[in-house]
Amino acid sequence: MVEYNSEIQEIEAQIAKTKYNKSTQHAVGLMKAKLAKLKEKRETRGSGGKKMEGYDVRKTGDGTVILVGFPSVGKSTLLNDLTNAESKTAAYAFTTLTVVPGIMHFGDAKIQILDVPGIVKGAAAGTGRGKEVLSVMRSADLALLIIDVNAPEHYDVLKKEIYDSHLRLNKKKPEVRIVKGSHGGIKVASTVKLTKIDEETIKSVCKEFKINNADIIIRTDIDVDEFIDVLEGNKKYIPAIIVVNKIDLATEKQVEKIVTELKADLAISAKDKIYIEQLKELIFEKLDLIRIYLKEPSKEADLKIPLIIARNSKIEDICNKLHKDFVSKFKFCRVWGKSSKFPGQRFMLDHKLQDRDIIEIHLR
Repeated sequence: MVEYNSEIQEIEAQIAKTKYNKSTQHAVGLMKAKLAKLKEKRETRGSGGKKMEGYDVRKTGDGTVILVGFPSVGKSTLLNDLTNAESKTAAYAFTTLTVVPGIMHFGDAKIQILDVPGIVKGAAAGTGRGKEVLSVMRSADLALLIIDVNAPEHYDVLKKEIYDSHLRLNKKKPEVRIVKGSHGGIKVASTVKLTKIDEETIKSVCKEFKINNADIIIRTDIDVDEFIDVLEGNKKYIPAIIVVNKIDLATEKQVEKIVTELKADLAISAKDKIYIEQLKELIFEKLDLIRIYLKEPSKEADLKIPLIIARNSKIEDICNKLHKDFVSKFKFCRVWGKSSKFPGQRFMLDHKLQDRDIIEIHLR
């Protein structure tokens, strides 16, 4: 562990002092590839080759949101504001010792909110139950990053710990296809102009990962970090909301300055319940949920209680949510709404639904 830490710190220092431009792109790319491999070895050695066990949290509701922040940032108070949960609150650190779930009601949606122990510097390496806390994020649909208005410096620490835990916030998975072969070397093709990485860097990074023969097709303009993420294949991409809390303890000018610097989505006071309703609305919007109404054959649709599901969901997703046998017994589905060309159009499992669609599932 010690030898890995020393080497990792040395490479990180080299990367930090190297000005990134076209002439240094290849060298920096190679250093980042070596850094990724070293961190992987450190993780494997630190866990004894076993997969790290995190908190066991049963997901419920129409989406799961995790509250993430330093200790005493106001997560427990905010959980109580958003839900009917009763999480202990106190004016000292490490009050929350376990994961505390609650349900937030917003319109027709029921959204699970999770309060977890605070994250501190070194969390990704295991400090203060950090690994366990960060592992919960991997199963969440949305992360709520809470920053104390009087400690904005915590934001960069939080971002680094989350990044080092293989989590990518507010990013889409790069569209890169890699087909390994036994001969022919590395062939690179792209459907877009690559402005952040060149072919030489791609090939060098591949060789660092012991990939000597492969066909690589790139469909998004990626940088070397994103390419390494694809090669490692262990990244989780989730949306996030940045919230500045405790605005009751700062002036309006101070709040505005911090919000601008952090590019925060919202500033609130959990203690005084300021802008909590706006936060609920933002959570619902960021989860990107849609409403689907169900209809039985020869009956009117039930327009009172919709089924809440993620945007771009297919008929198959609805079937899985309704009953474990619906997919195997599926015959066809009739759809009324924006996703159909005419009322009652027949579709199969792979059809994507839109908000307020009405569906009628027919089973064998």
